[in-house]
Amino acid sequence: MPAIFYREVESIEKEQVLLKNEQIRHPKVRVIDSDGKQIGVIPTREAIEVARRKGLDLVLVSPNSDPPVAKIMDFGKYMYQISKRQKEAKKKQKTQEIKQMKFRLKIDEHDYQTKLKHIRRFLEDGDKVKVTIMFRGREIAFVDRGKQILDRIANDVTDIASIEADAKLEGRDMWMQLKPKNV
Repeated sequence: MPAIFYREVESIEKEQVLLKNEQIRHPKVRVIDSDGKQIGVIPTREAIEVARRKGLDLVLVSPNSDPPVAKIMDFGKYMYQISKRQKEAKKKQKTQEIKQMKFRLKIDEHDYQTKLKHIRRFLEDGDKVKVTIMFRGREIAFVDRGKQILDRIANDVTDIASIEADAKLEGRDMWMQLKPKNV
């Protein structure tokens, strides 16, 4: 009977590569049946034949043990279950975004309050907020007024946020970063 080589080496959780059937190069393996019962230590060729008779694959589960452990299972179904688990874990992950709110030096009170409401909403949703004051033209001479606006914002949201990065001047922008207190 000619040897059939499967080139389907799949990488799964934590970069672990599973070898199956003829890809297993160990002379003897400890075999676990599809029901979870131990068959024992047998030659790899014999184990592959047992798996084929059942219509399943022989998959190397623990290659570093002595002797290596292989399990008889449906490889395709196993890979499907792993991908399903990974998708489910990805759904449950909460990614924290950094939202940005830009202000100008000459901001009117109503505009300030509107932007402040947006910042509060972002923080309540659990996102970080980068607050930027943009200076145009000769406004760069009034950096201290920009710092006052940032301090006022930090003071207005002190009940739900804390300052993660204090005010910094980079080029023509001054910015600070706020994070929600519950994080």
